Amino acid sequence: MEQIEGIPRSIDLNAVAQSLQVAVIGCGAWGRNLVRCFAELGHLGAAADHHPATLDAVIARHGSRALSFEQILAERSIEAVAIATQPSSHHDLARRALLAGKHVLVEKPLALELAHAEDLIDLARRLDRRLMVGHILRYHPAFTRLQSLIASGAIGRILRLQANRMNLGAIRNEEDVLWCLGPHDVAVILDLVGAEPSEVRAVAGYHLRNAIADAVTLHLAFPAGESAQVNLSWLHPVKEHRLTVIGTEAMVVLDDAAPWERKLLLYPHIVNVTGGIAATTRADPVPIAVDESEPLKRECQHFIDCVAEGRDPITDGDEGLRVMRVLAQASAAMTRSDRLPGN
Repeated sequence: MEQIEGIPRSIDLNAVAQSLQVAVIGCGAWGRNLVRCFAELGHLGAAADHHPATLDAVIARHGSRALSFEQILAERSIEAVAIATQPSSHHDLARRALLAGKHVLVEKPLALELAHAEDLIDLARRLDRRLMVGHILRYHPAFTRLQSLIASGAIGRILRLQANRMNLGAIRNEEDVLWCLGPHDVAVILDLVGAEPSEVRAVAGYHLRNAIADAVTLHLAFPAGESAQVNLSWLHPVKEHRLTVIGTEAMVVLDDAAPWERKLLLYPHIVNVTGGIAATTRADPVPIAVDESEPLKRECQHFIDCVAEGRDPITDGDEGLRVMRVLAQASAAMTRSDRLPGN
């Protein structure tokens, strides 16, 4: 039978999508959101968690099955899994799921070691399974609108990007703030620039513990001359999730902490340099209309569609690896700044 990217032509893709069942592995703070989204989309097949009370609460709320990870691997009616466990477990759980024939959505980061990410990518490709990484900002309606705005030439050529992802907590005990928060902004920056950086530098602050950075500033330089700075922190009094893109013709700000009507603002400021003298002309910001849909639900729907249609996700394993390469370079190049006295 002739195949379309691994799916027989005779199969009704709509029927496949409607019947597809996903199991969520890990029902902590983020896993609960995945459970809710897949349940609301009608695709929650089961959930698993090491903590019985946590699992019971999730099942009671969303009415699905409580299964162990091993039971999920053996359950033929479950075609895909979404893994939202500690990053150190991502490689092992995703590998076992792929070997069991499941399609896999893994929360960021894809893994903590480059070799582990490469292994998952190779395995998914050999087994013809979909492997997707939860880079949620890539599915944010404000970001997709930003992409189209830049593609239209509205801001000219990109010169610089500035990302701030800061809040008070949630402080992790396993990975540092770079690997916890960094994937979000690195993923969108790499997408907008369309290249990997030629230079990566990072400065870290160790204000709470000597071994785990709680604040990091990341500097990226790109081959065509673009630059980016990413500020990450668990020690910030208010939530600040903002991406600023500076172009030759205008500037644009995506502020995820702002109300929907002001999440995306275009600043048509003018900057002229004449005879070595720079002059600026300010303009009022222009709100850009954005579809008010939940980013995580869009991400989950995309995963379902990719599994049903046999196509690679936008945030596939290769993108996850590209993001990890930047994080690994930053970790290797990281210099230390402030520390807690006595550490």
